[in-house]
Amino acid sequence: MLTGLENSQFSALMRTELWGWPLALALHELGTALVLGFVFIICLRLLGIFETIPYTSLKRLFPVIWAALVLQFLTGFALWITKPTQYVADTAFVLKLLFIVVGIILMSYLYGFIKREAASWEASGAVSSGGIRFVGASLLAWCVVLVAGRMTAYLGSLYTG
Repeated sequence: MLTGLENSQFSALMRTELWGWPLALALHELGTALVLGFVFIICLRLLGIFETIPYTSLKRLFPVIWAALVLQFLTGFALWITKPTQYVADTAFVLKLLFIVVGIILMSYLYGFIKREAASWEASGAVSSGGIRFVGASLLAWCVVLVAGRMTAYLGSLYTG
């Protein structure tokens, strides 16, 4: 099945079209910047940095994160289909996918906490322990995604030798 995907017309187009791979990669990196940038802003705000950002306005960043994740999945699939047999055997790629799932789950929980408790955090001037609980894990998960993604890009070329 993976070989069939790799030999598909779309895969060939992605590999041979002048703008196929570069455009997908550029959009994928834009999505990465948006997801990680906003995740870090949210997490660092909950840790007490960026004090001028009200807690109640953090929930407005989540639609951008979700839209960027959709962009990530679409462009990631376009890149993945060019060599799926290589990617499924790549430990860094599998680790990246695993931590994307973990990061999305943690961000979903964090969104719920922000939605429910931001007003009370604003009033008290401090984030509850429930809100802080997922910050460190979220930061770690998304850092692993970033590093594993770069490892996939750089070390993946060793497998094609």
